[in-house]
Amino acid sequence: MNLYPVRAIYMAEIARVRRTLLQSIVSPVISTSLYFVVFGAAIGSRISEVDGVSYGAFIVPGLIMLMLLTQSVSNASFGIFFPKFSGSIYELLSAPISYLEIVIGYVGAAASKSILLGLIILATANFFVPLHIAHPFWMLLFLVLTAVTFSMLGFIIGIWADGFEKLQLVPLLIITPLTFLGGSFYSIDMLPPFWQGVTLFNPVVYLVSGFRWSFYGISDVSLGASVTVIALFLAVCLGTIAWIFHTGYRLKP
Repeated sequence: MNLYPVRAIYMAEIARVRRTLLQSIVSPVISTSLYFVVFGAAIGSRISEVDGVSYGAFIVPGLIMLMLLTQSVSNASFGIFFPKFSGSIYELLSAPISYLEIVIGYVGAAASKSILLGLIILATANFFVPLHIAHPFWMLLFLVLTAVTFSMLGFIIGIWADGFEKLQLVPLLIITPLTFLGGSFYSIDMLPPFWQGVTLFNPVVYLVSGFRWSFYGISDVSLGASVTVIALFLAVCLGTIAWIFHTGYRLKP
């Protein structure tokens, strides 16, 4: 594998972040801070603790995961869609660059931006609530795996979309609702038994639960289930991307 084209794609995408710093970094941090203020003050005054953790601290992993999922998808989907929109993707596909190098460049850049944002929000959360990370290795592992996996999903969406409207379709109508209903702001043990069972069909539950376990050692599902779900989703995304480049789906003029 030639690292020069990977580096070129990666640095071009990172440069786009520097040009849109307000939109790429500042805006998500401010939005997440507002969640802390609204949910921490409004709901935190009524729910003092959840599983022995203060409510303000309890929602931190869920808020980071909410941002991580949406930003990973949005960054990666726009990154590959814009070359399609401008027509420059055909120059990229005809260049002596392998499909693997293209994917690593775009997905790596999108995941890096999301991980950076996650760490900034984690640091910002310390201004609102005291935090303790019980398992730092697992926290970083979940952060990296989630960012890479959903950046791959964003890459797939960017290839599939034939207009700017479709770029926002999946993040707004699927990922954000699933995250809100996936235990980001509550424990699923608070739900009636029937809805607890229904919620377990939501894959985001396993991501949020595993990530929260890395902070406080508490979770709604087992660590093994969380790791299995994200590994399966990663495998599905890898298989889909391989199929896209093998068949030329939405890549041919």
